[in-house]
Amino acid sequence: MQARTAKYTIGQVVRHRVYPFRGVIFDVDPIFSNTEEWWLSIPEDIRPDKDQPYYHLFAENAETEYIAYVSEQNLLPDETGEPVRHPQVAETFDSHENGQYRSSATSLN
Repeated sequence: MQARTAKYTIGQVVRHRVYPFRGVIFDVDPIFSNTEEWWLSIPEDIRPDKDQPYYHLFAENAETEYIAYVSEQNLLPDETGEPVRHPQVAETFDSHENGQYRSSATSLN
């Protein structure tokens, strides 16, 4: 499998293409890097390919906040401009502007 360049960046707010949740990206795997059991638990008709970037999100839906692992093909940019309420966002990122979070680690240059 050849890794593809990630379309989205760490700190970007995205939403899921199928399910009603959104989140901020905090890590990217160039190709699938979860368990086979996890991958097989996805319904076959919407199961994504493994040879694409996968994103770790601080995610939220109407009821709760959680960590999500999502394929690139199932993400879209979130156009709301709203901050993500997940409690770990404040631990990882310092500021939010125009749908993008920034961390102090990336702004030390």
